[in-house]
Amino acid sequence: MNVILLGAPGAGKGTQATKISDKYGLPHISTGDIFRENIKNQTEIGLLAKSYIDKGQLVPDEVTCKIVEERISREDCKNGYLLDGFPRNLDQAAKLDTFTKIDVVLNIDIDLSLLMDRLCGRRVCKDCGKSYHISTLNGATKCSRCGGELIQRKDDNPETVGNRLSVYNEQTAPLIDYYTKKGIIANLHGDAPVEKVFEEITGILEK
Repeated sequence: MNVILLGAPGAGKGTQATKISDKYGLPHISTGDIFRENIKNQTEIGLLAKSYIDKGQLVPDEVTCKIVEERISREDCKNGYLLDGFPRNLDQAAKLDTFTKIDVVLNIDIDLSLLMDRLCGRRVCKDCGKSYHISTLNGATKCSRCGGELIQRKDDNPETVGNRLSVYNEQTAPLIDYYTKKGIIANLHGDAPVEKVFEEITGILEK
């Protein structure tokens, strides 16, 4: 089962991706993680990606697609995978279609005004990455999982969040139409509680 997870920044893709991966044994493939792995291992394509990142430039679609193609060709993806953060635009989606077949696209739909509050109020553990929101922390500054310090990510501020949502609307939102035409998209209510969203997802995947 090959799955794509779509949704604006802060829609809850990371949380749901972890739950899907755990329940169905699907490798959770995030482009950010693949970039970091290739850069750390100093692979040829990792060094190429780093040359763009170091200049503050976006990694070209061609390079990103090659990294994803290599990752899903590995043994652990032979029974399926979960793509999170890819494709980001129509060109990447078209390229993806040339080297794999997607079974279902899960689109977590949420009111963008809710995302601003969600992201600007987000705190993450700097050690294990677990996410929290200030509305439920009751002043806590340590992670309940590992005891690490809770921090606000540098990009979780109103100006940067606004820019990220604008980029999403321009580049990634058209993917909803693309996959709707293919008849493989399922829209989820991202403002529902986490467990309710996951319940919807399991119902879709188990069909």
